[in-house]
Amino acid sequence: MPYNICLFDLDGTLTDPMKGITKSFKYALSAFGIHEEIENLTKIIGPPLRESFKTFYSFSDSDTEKAVKKYREYFAVTGLYENEVYPKIPEILQKLKNNGKILAVVTNKAAEYANEILKHFSLDGYFEFVSGDDMDGSKTKNGKQELINIALDALDPKRKATAVMIGDRKHDIIGAKDVGIDSIGVTWGYGSNDEFVTVGSTWIVDGVDELYGLIK
Repeated sequence: MPYNICLFDLDGTLTDPMKGITKSFKYALSAFGIHEEIENLTKIIGPPLRESFKTFYSFSDSDTEKAVKKYREYFAVTGLYENEVYPKIPEILQKLKNNGKILAVVTNKAAEYANEILKHFSLDGYFEFVSGDDMDGSKTKNGKQELINIALDALDPKRKATAVMIGDRKHDIIGAKDVGIDSIGVTWGYGSNDEFVTVGSTWIVDGVDELYGLIK
C-alpha cells in the first residue's frame, strides 16, 4: 500500500545505538552498585528510558530520576555518538523523498538528543519533522501515541494523508494502533518477528529494500 507520510523510529530503525545506549545504562546502574554485562542490556533499547529502569530493575520514581541523570552524564557527552547508521538507510530515505513522501522521525528519545544524532550523521535533511520526548519523559508516559499525534498534527492536521509508523519494537506498533494508522515492524533492530505478530503489526519486513518496496 502506498503511504504519503512515513514516520520512522530512530533507535534500532535508522541507526544502531547499541554501544552508546548500553554503555550509558551500565554507567547509570553502576552508580547504584549494580554491575550488569553489556550483552544483557539490549532489552532496554527502544522503550522509554524511565520505563526500563522501573520495569527491569524495579527502581522507585526517585531512584529512576537519579538514574536518568547518571545515564545522561555519559550519554550526552559520549554515548550519543557511539552509534552508526544502518546500511542503505540514507539511500532509501533519499529515494522516498524523490518519490514525494513526507518523512518524519518519531522517537522515545529526548528530542534534543534525537536532533543532535540526526545532525551528526547527516540524516536531518531527509526529515520534515522530529517528534521526540521532553527531558522529563512526560510525552511517553502513556506510550508512543502522543509523539505520533504530534507529528501528524504538524504534517497533516486534517488527517487526509495515509501515514505509517516504521519501527523495531512493540512500542512503535502499539502507538500506531492507538492512533489508528498502519505500522511496519523492521527486524534488523532490537525487536523480533514474534513481538510484531503478538502486538499486531500491519506489516513485517526483513530488509531495507523490502521496506522501500512496500511503501514506495
